[in-house]
Amino acid sequence: MGRDRSRDMDPRVVDLYNDYIHGDMPRRAFLKRVVEIAGSAAAATTLIALVEPDWAWGQQVHPGDERLEVGYVEYPGSTGQVKAYLAKPADADGPLPGILAIHENRGLNAHIEDVARRTALSGYVALAPDGLTYVGGGLADQEAARDRFSAADVASITADVMAGVPYLAEREDCSGKVGAVGFCYGGGVALLCAAREEATAAAVSFYGRALSDEDVTRVHIPLMMHYAGEDERINTMIPEFRAALDAHDIAYSLNMYPGTGHGFHNDTSQARYNADAATLAWRRTMQFFDFYLKA
Repeated sequence: MGRDRSRDMDPRVVDLYNDYIHGDMPRRAFLKRVVEIAGSAAAATTLIALVEPDWAWGQQVHPGDERLEVGYVEYPGSTGQVKAYLAKPADADGPLPGILAIHENRGLNAHIEDVARRTALSGYVALAPDGLTYVGGGLADQEAARDRFSAADVASITADVMAGVPYLAEREDCSGKVGAVGFCYGGGVALLCAAREEATAAAVSFYGRALSDEDVTRVHIPLMMHYAGEDERINTMIPEFRAALDAHDIAYSLNMYPGTGHGFHNDTSQARYNADAATLAWRRTMQFFDFYLKA
């Protein structure tokens, strides 16, 4: 991987990209605004290359790593069969805990598959569902994937993803203890797994939507949340969420990373990625899962 470029980027470009990829802004409007910020088309091209995904730049574990067994599986969801990427240690001599790795609002892609491989190397059976399976699957083009996600029924996507928890728990290579980790949209779904999927034993959310008060009352497992310091859209939910968690005596760890923006863990985007925060957050995540799933 290349070096951390998050400190080199004009924050207005990162904010603009977040608005673009999480909303319905047309690409032409996005490009026009970047040119206005950068001062020229040439400068804008350089900035866009840093903020948009580069799958190779973010790859930490090669898909052919001999330490792992990887491949695609299908499991029954609410809309039919759901495609998912599965990764597990090649030398496992018995069942291992499972972790559901949940994508952002663009469906399964090379980055989330890499996250699944990282998880597997820590001694887990990792399952990364494609919530967009029923509408054709995730796409490498992030705007097209965003638009496909927006046009689909989000409740169906979520139900299909969450169905991965009981599937994973019932696999012969899984010990039955399952955790869920997700990013952005997936972070919110990981928390929903904690509230609605009985087989979930621990859940971690990276800058995901807070649970509703009703769902908070259903949580009886430990939670961990990671938030970016400069993420107003998500962080406005935190005070009310914390109050609800405290009111119901739910065990949780809430971590804030100052100076970071939404998506700081996604190392395919050089401008958004913050290496220090991402490394710390992932270490905390694995320690959390090790404690609750391996003990």
